[in-house]
Amino acid sequence: MQIPISKAKRRLAMAAVGLAALLWSSTIGVAARQGGMAAEGKDQPYVIEYYYKAKWGHAEEFLALFKKNHYPVLKKEIELGRMLKVSMAVPRYHTTEDGRWDYRVTIVFKNAAIANDSFDSAALLKQLYPDQETYKKEEQRRFEILEAHWDLPIKDLELDAR
Repeated sequence: MQIPISKAKRRLAMAAVGLAALLWSSTIGVAARQGGMAAEGKDQPYVIEYYYKAKWGHAEEFLALFKKNHYPVLKKEIELGRMLKVSMAVPRYHTTEDGRWDYRVTIVFKNAAIANDSFDSAALLKQLYPDQETYKKEEQRRFEILEAHWDLPIKDLELDAR
């Protein structure tokens, strides 16, 4: 026996099923990420590489703003013991435009939990940058001149292990 259902109700039901599937898959992703963090070990360093691709002609401006407004915050987090090391690299040669990046910042966190916590840096930012209006304007500019930015957690692979 078929029950007649209007097209509007059918679309609504399909949307509800799709939303439920999306929510379910996102909880699986969170669980997998948390499981992966646990597998890294509680006291093992956790490395994330941050790639920055500036719009053409703006790489030096980006670097100046990064060094002025972001690097001091990262150094403060090293002092607090949250991070072990921060370094920056640039490519020696050019690549294709789709693979181009200008700066890679590598941060070694104390552990995965710290790397993924919701650390509130507001007090730190107010301490380092009393002129919050200028700080916010410059940080906005730093991201305006970016063409792309992506983060890549890194896991060492032991080549000699079986």
